Amino acid sequence: MKLMAFDLDGTLTEHKTPLDENNRAALEALSRRYHLVMVGAGSCERIFNQLGHFPIDVIGNYGMQTGLYNEKTGKLDIVENVVIPCDRTSCEARVAALREKYGFTEYAGDSVQFHDSGCVTFAILGTEAKQEDKLAFDPDRKKRRAIYDDVCRVFSDFTVFVGGSTSFDMAPAPYNKYYALDKFCRERGIAHDEAVFVGDDYGPGGNDESVYRSDIPFVTIDDYRTFPEVIKEYL
Repeated sequence: MKLMAFDLDGTLTEHKTPLDENNRAALEALSRRYHLVMVGAGSCERIFNQLGHFPIDVIGNYGMQTGLYNEKTGKLDIVENVVIPCDRTSCEARVAALREKYGFTEYAGDSVQFHDSGCVTFAILGTEAKQEDKLAFDPDRKKRRAIYDDVCRVFSDFTVFVGGSTSFDMAPAPYNKYYALDKFCRERGIAHDEAVFVGDDYGPGGNDESVYRSDIPFVTIDDYRTFPEVIKEYL
């Protein structure tokens, strides 16, 4: 074992919340034995800030961005930042067709969110939906998983994930967490059986699923508060 890689939200923290002291202490213990890297959906800086600037390398935007921790500055050095232009008109038209087909024609704010990287979010309830409506919409993801294959077909030029509480998140193909982690390993001469990934979103359409279904060893976690217990065997 040389490398431990992690998802963030749901694995180490609640959604978009700071790293708690117990999980930070567990990461510190692991860092004394392994090279650590976060593999996330958001930008490197957002992930790094959420971690309270914990000294760790970060892969962001499903592998489109890479930040390496600089011990001298205590910051991330962004060494790769891929931006892929998005055809917004095409994406909006495809989302509109899906809304019409499945009855998601009412929404608040924008129908589609475009990210600087080229990633896209199909916000089913809209970008300005009320939090209580978002939480009640699809808590078990059954609604989105029922149409997931069709969304993948319509957006075949993207990798599609069942994201957040009401959205489909899409990264330009071939970017996903497996693609990102495989590249990170190859560049450092680390074999897949010398790495392990810890994640919670490994079900159908989850953004950890690509790693879960690969040959890279995977540790599942279903409650971020159990993280220190889950990784105990690696200490």
